[in-house]
Amino acid sequence: MIGASLSRWTLSYFAAALLAFIGAQALMAAGFGFPNAPIASPETLVLVHVVALGWLSLLMCGALFQFVPVLVARPLYSNTLPLPALACLLSGIGALLCGFLQLDGRIAADLPLLPAAAALLGVGFTLVVWNLGRTLWSARPLTLPARYVAVGLLSLVATVALGIIFALVLGGVSAPAFAELTARGLPIHVIAGLGGWLTFTAMGVSYRLLAMFMLAPELDGLSTRITLYAGATGLVLAIVGGIAAISLYGNADLALAAAGAVGLLALGLYGSDVLHLYRARKRRKIELNSRMAAFALTSLAVAVVLTIICIALGALSRHIGAIAFLLAFGWLSGLGLAKLYKIVPFLTWLECYGPILGKRPTPRVQDLVVEQRALKWFLLYFVVVWLGTLMLLLGYELAFRAAAALMLVATGGIVFQLVRSRRLADVKADMRLPDGAHYPKLLLSLTPHR
Repeated sequence: MIGASLSRWTLSYFAAALLAFIGAQALMAAGFGFPNAPIASPETLVLVHVVALGWLSLLMCGALFQFVPVLVARPLYSNTLPLPALACLLSGIGALLCGFLQLDGRIAADLPLLPAAAALLGVGFTLVVWNLGRTLWSARPLTLPARYVAVGLLSLVATVALGIIFALVLGGVSAPAFAELTARGLPIHVIAGLGGWLTFTAMGVSYRLLAMFMLAPELDGLSTRITLYAGATGLVLAIVGGIAAISLYGNADLALAAAGAVGLLALGLYGSDVLHLYRARKRRKIELNSRMAAFALTSLAVAVVLTIICIALGALSRHIGAIAFLLAFGWLSGLGLAKLYKIVPFLTWLECYGPILGKRPTPRVQDLVVEQRALKWFLLYFVVVWLGTLMLLLGYELAFRAAAALMLVATGGIVFQLVRSRRLADVKADMRLPDGAHYPKLLLSLTPHR
């Protein structure tokens, strides 16, 4: 049965992630956190983790529960674990944010919020990694995109482990080795999370999704393999080498520089592969999600070039916030929004019409959306992200807040289109619910699993 492999809770992850994304943009528009506060301040830590955990990580987890089975042609190990994982993650994120506010003196209660957050997030991500890891393990030898996801999951383990250490130290746990790692290990934590868990996993999933949605041949050649090996090597140098260097020498600069060089090679090859996918596609007129994915990939390329220029000019520390903003909102968030615009209608179509395919006429996936109406919101989103990056580079804080407010408007427009597709609002009335089809729930799939 076509709808049998739908992940029941994927849409719940997406909904929670989008709420966090909207919340983060509202905070930026209100002047909360960077650039109105120092980059290492508790306010900025709140903002960063709303984006990294609440938005990007929940989005990635929900997507992987649906698409790892597609990558490996195996059912998800457990359809039950995603719900308790989501509950632990949401409560852990809440405790973490309150813990940061406690550090800032905004919450006076003498509660062990950061240790509690460490425990809850540790359990939540353990359930995620166990579920996805067992699914991948059952499908060995892995396809190339699935290997990227495996590396991404290992990076998630490292990110969470470092985050737990940081939370315990900030929460008052006394351990000299952990204190040294907390003081000097933040770049490693960021690289493991932003570079390994989020970017490397997105690269692997995008190889498959871009090929599938554009009818392009799947890549399994030398450059794609070198990208995998180079990226994985860079992550090992940054995470394992960086931690070892801090433990032995108190400084991880050399390990991080070597990791950066190898990582740039991987990103360059990935960009070449993606260009090949666009050129080799059989679908000449590509859908909106693939066109907007190109904008996200452009943001990644610009961020890489900006990084190289800033390193050459000795200005990386001054502009690291702008580069991180472009990576988080232009590359990862832009790609996430673009793919959500395809994934949500596609899953809705499978759920509603999959059981009756071949039995009676049904709408196409494209009939669930109106691309021309959504296009303006995507264009607005990317334009203001790029303007916001420029304002950060120039130091215009008030102009950046205005850009963040416009991002919020654009995101609201995109989310509204996603809700319309889930509610079948744009399907012609005579085709909307043929006999045997059912109206979908907004936040979960009720299609039975195998």
